[in-house]
Amino acid sequence: MKLVIFDIDGTLVDSQDGIVEAQRRAFSAHGMAAPSRDTCLSIVGLSLTEAFTTLVGSEGPVASLSDAYRTPGTRCARKRSSRCALSGCARSRGRAGKARRHHPRIATGKAKRGVLHLFDRCDWHKSFATIQTADDHPSKPAPSMILAALTETGIDPKSAYMIGDTSYDMEMARAAGVHGFGVAWAITRMIACLRPAPKPSRMILASFWR
Repeated sequence: MKLVIFDIDGTLVDSQDGIVEAQRRAFSAHGMAAPSRDTCLSIVGLSLTEAFTTLVGSEGPVASLSDAYRTPGTRCARKRSSRCALSGCARSRGRAGKARRHHPRIATGKAKRGVLHLFDRCDWHKSFATIQTADDHPSKPAPSMILAALTETGIDPKSAYMIGDTSYDMEMARAAGVHGFGVAWAITRMIACLRPAPKPSRMILASFWR
């Protein structure tokens, strides 16, 4: 058996425009200039508190920025801008994965509420066995999310794979003792599967379901 753990933002979903816009709105609500796009995207993968701490420092308005990021208007902006990437591939491969004794999971810095909304939109509820989110675990790169998935499945770390797009994902994989694979499309690039997917991106995912 193999355990395959996917990150969401930047890996399965093109959410970069929504993330940048949400941060812009949060900073604007505080009368502050938002960081550059690259800086905004550099904290993707971290839990919200850790992300804003990285951006403004521990002495900055971390809590209120986090609250502003969660406001209904900002959430709507993120949802409108985020698109399901690889959705058809993920659904079919995820179901096939179950039949072929694979265990597809999710490990993300997103809150569970946002993940469930995404699953509703993309019809992914049957594609992934469980999700590990920032609601129940320390922020990446702490290995807690992966370790929980290993405990749930009883699978040896040598048979587990973390697929993500940031250094936080790879550091988390290393800390948990599992294999780490970085996707070629990463958060700072447009995810290719929003348009006809190039062969490498399909092959990367498909290889884990054989």
